[in-house]
Amino acid sequence: MQDTRQIFSVKDLTRYIKDTFDFDELLQNVWVRGELSNFVHHSRGHMYFTVKDEESKIKGVMFAGYNRYLKFIPKNGTRVLIRGSVSVYERDGQYQLYAKEMQPDGIGSLYMAFEQLKEKLESEGLFDERHKKPIPLYPSRVGVITSPTGAAVRDIITTIRRRYPAANVLLYPVAVQGEHAAPSICRAIEEMNRRQDVDVLIVGRGGGSIEELWAFNEEAVARSIFRSQIPVISAVGHETDFTIADFVADMRAATPTAAAEIAVPHMQVLRRRIEELTGRLGTSLRYQVKRLRERFTRIQRSYVLRQPERYVMQYEQELDRLQQRLGRAARQYRIQKQAQWKEMHRHLLQYSPAVTTRLERERLDDRQKRLIRAMQMLIREKDQQLNRQLDKLDALSPLKVMRRGYSLVFQEAEGAERLVTSVEQTSVGEQVAVRLVDGTLTCRVEEMKKGENHG
Repeated sequence: MQDTRQIFSVKDLTRYIKDTFDFDELLQNVWVRGELSNFVHHSRGHMYFTVKDEESKIKGVMFAGYNRYLKFIPKNGTRVLIRGSVSVYERDGQYQLYAKEMQPDGIGSLYMAFEQLKEKLESEGLFDERHKKPIPLYPSRVGVITSPTGAAVRDIITTIRRRYPAANVLLYPVAVQGEHAAPSICRAIEEMNRRQDVDVLIVGRGGGSIEELWAFNEEAVARSIFRSQIPVISAVGHETDFTIADFVADMRAATPTAAAEIAVPHMQVLRRRIEELTGRLGTSLRYQVKRLRERFTRIQRSYVLRQPERYVMQYEQELDRLQQRLGRAARQYRIQKQAQWKEMHRHLLQYSPAVTTRLERERLDDRQKRLIRAMQMLIREKDQQLNRQLDKLDALSPLKVMRRGYSLVFQEAEGAERLVTSVEQTSVGEQVAVRLVDGTLTCRVEEMKKGENHG
């Protein structure tokens, strides 16, 4: 019977299951709600995690190309909404969620994302007061970045024209909510900074919910405000609304109207200030004129004009006094220099070549005498050592022994003399030399007797 069963390899079966997942339209664009666990942010930028609820869990991955757009930092325990596709990881034969978009689940998570970004930028120093630029007192042109249709722009323009008509308003219309809002605001700030005629920027919008104000909580907007070379006044929402842009900006205004009041002075206040300064200037000038007149009167009555010779006599007397001081100082200076010259002369004599040579000669003579004495002592010591060694040699000398009647017997061996110490070294008839204290005898051995004199 023919076997009609279809048998798969593990690879083929896994590929079949993967294709089934990949061709399912629902699984290719699915939203999943759950809680993150086992979260790992890989060094290459990819995020690996598990999404779980009370009954089930699924592994997931979000590649770096997608997670760089996240508005918050995922952590274990965070409840999220994830949009992505479900497919099979062929190596492990395991299905998993491939995330393309992730957002916090609920308003509470938006506040969490807000706090996370605030903490991050604050740690980097973007909120430090030392980075805040001063708002100019009398701007000639005010840049306004906001929606062209909202109430905020009307309030700003009306307030500036009412308070300070001398200032021109340059409006850059942008989207203030939605996915295109943040890039639009960043582009507007960069464009304004490329101009050379804007003195201060107002960036903001009217009030709204946290979702509607979220563009001003974007990291890109915060960094654009921080990089701006033009001072920035943030004017987002109402007095109770706070955004990341408020913390980064050089000045925060509670409302768009308040931002316009901060950006420009009030003409009436300036007029009062000018009138006040004009009055102070007039008072100061009258005081100066009065003081100069009094001084002129004093000079007219001065004896310098009435009796100028007395004024000259004072300087004559002062000249005599200074001349006497100069004479005393010159004499004192001369005495001081003479003392210094004598001291220098004494030092020169002390280090004169003749004196130095004489001292060195005396030092050399002394060392020569000490050397001679040392050599004489060394010679005497060596003579004594030599005599002691000679006495030792004389005591050990064979000649001294031979004087007491002893002699030494030698025989010729290979052209050299060899001392005979035993009868076994000679033979009868052999010629030997007998050395006495006063000479040598040549003898022939006639007879050998062995052992008779031992002991």
